[in-house]
Amino acid sequence: MLQNFIISLEIMGKGMLGIFVVIGLLTLAVSVMGKLSRRNEKEGE
Repeated sequence: MLQNFIISLEIMGKGMLGIFVVIGLLTLAVSVMGKLSRRNEKEGE
């Protein structure tokens, strides 16, 4: 029974790591798009 619990924790840990990686990538993408948008607005002035 304990072995199943340990295996489930490993699977859950991988899932949580995947979620944090995706959130980080989305945050980075939004940040880059915001900076590019501000740069384009300054050039248009």
